Amino acid sequence: MKEIISWNDFEKIDIRVGTIIEVKIFEKAKNPAYQLWIDFGELGILKSSAQITKCYSQTEILFKQVMAVVNFPEKQIANFMSQCLVLGVVGNDKDVVLIEPERKVTNGFKIG
Repeated sequence: MKEIISWNDFEKIDIRVGTIIEVKIFEKAKNPAYQLWIDFGELGILKSSAQITKCYSQTEILFKQVMAVVNFPEKQIANFMSQCLVLGVVGNDKDVVLIEPERKVTNGFKIG
């Protein structure tokens, strides 16, 4: 387990639900990945890079709702600016399984 954080630390993290509306193979990434465009409702469309190609095909994740941290600073990955961090469960083999709501909710809703 990592160090214990305070409730105030947790409240700084802005996790929202969004729907993946576009998926492209990230050809310039060092490791196999997708470029994602995610609709977060009132927050707009944010981009992310995700190394989820082992567990998901492009068609499988298109229109899937996911959870993401939306208040990190942008990060350049090769020639792509990632604007949010999609959340997933990382297994022992480093495969990533996306965390998603168990039923459809409104894009942009906060996790809390």
